[in-house]
Amino acid sequence: MPETRSALYELTVVRVKEFLRETEAMFWVFGFPLLMTLALGFAFREKPPDRVPIGVLEGPQAKSRMEALAKSPALLPRIYSEKTGREELRRGNISLLVEGDAAPVYRFDPTRPESRASRLEADDALQLAAGRRSAFPPKDIHVEEQGSRYIDFLVPGLLGMNLMSTGMWGMGFTIVNARMKKLLKRLVATPMRKSDYLIAQFLSRLVFLVTEVTFLVVFAWLVFDVRVRGSFLLFALICLLGGMAFAAVGLLIASRARTIEAVSGMMNLVMMPMWLCSGVFFSYERFPDAAKPFIRALPLTALNDALRAVMNDATSLGQIAPQMANLVVWAVASYFVALKIFRWQ
Repeated sequence: MPETRSALYELTVVRVKEFLRETEAMFWVFGFPLLMTLALGFAFREKPPDRVPIGVLEGPQAKSRMEALAKSPALLPRIYSEKTGREELRRGNISLLVEGDAAPVYRFDPTRPESRASRLEADDALQLAAGRRSAFPPKDIHVEEQGSRYIDFLVPGLLGMNLMSTGMWGMGFTIVNARMKKLLKRLVATPMRKSDYLIAQFLSRLVFLVTEVTFLVVFAWLVFDVRVRGSFLLFALICLLGGMAFAAVGLLIASRARTIEAVSGMMNLVMMPMWLCSGVFFSYERFPDAAKPFIRALPLTALNDALRAVMNDATSLGQIAPQMANLVVWAVASYFVALKIFRWQ
């Protein structure tokens, strides 16, 4: 047992020192998430929404329609010739093209949400200009509490994505790089068990997990006032499980890969569906109902859901138990499969 603890300790220290000497890795773990949060946070900060550009086709009604549409706070109209207007619409530079002579004709892509919204806004503006009166005066109430802003949705997603990326790349790249340099072949000749080496990779990942999560959470709080409303202990437990789950998945991918190109391709193959489907930048509720059970089974989906529940809704442990169980299953299953199939060379 003393020999085992010594080997595990030395391997963990070595991995920590290796990471500290990799300036590129330091940037991707600490710098890149902060830059992304800063850029997206300012892009979607609390300000009036940008006016949507639309087109008005040249003709007898163009001037009056321009005057009516310009009164809308949501639209930015401009007159186009027929050829230019349709080309701008095809390229996505405008969301709507208003045509027709006596009655307006709306040309737009119904699959684009901003196009549908522009169509309704433009029709409302033109109907009001034609003399339509509202049956009742509407009243708006703006929701500004935490959890309702886009930045409140974004920060947990970025945190989950960062835990996934650094966990998988930190394990996968390191192991395959050591295998290519024949370092693993040398280590196997030492009195060290396979589990010692793999657990040391986990422990070194834990050291940097605490630092990177703290950096991002404190930055989001100071710059965008995004707070952890729930239990900090539960929040830390979620981050720990998420980090360990993705480190185990990265370990599994790197167990047999022999080249950097091979592990990079497999990493991207595994991470790409989660980038797109797991609710990092937009809710996965937009996907068809038939796909949602598979999306919720992904570890990043479980991690993002749990982080948002604790950060924005102060959810208790019992309410996110399914997501926690999901992460535990991914971590344990991936680790033991990796331990079984791992090759030193």
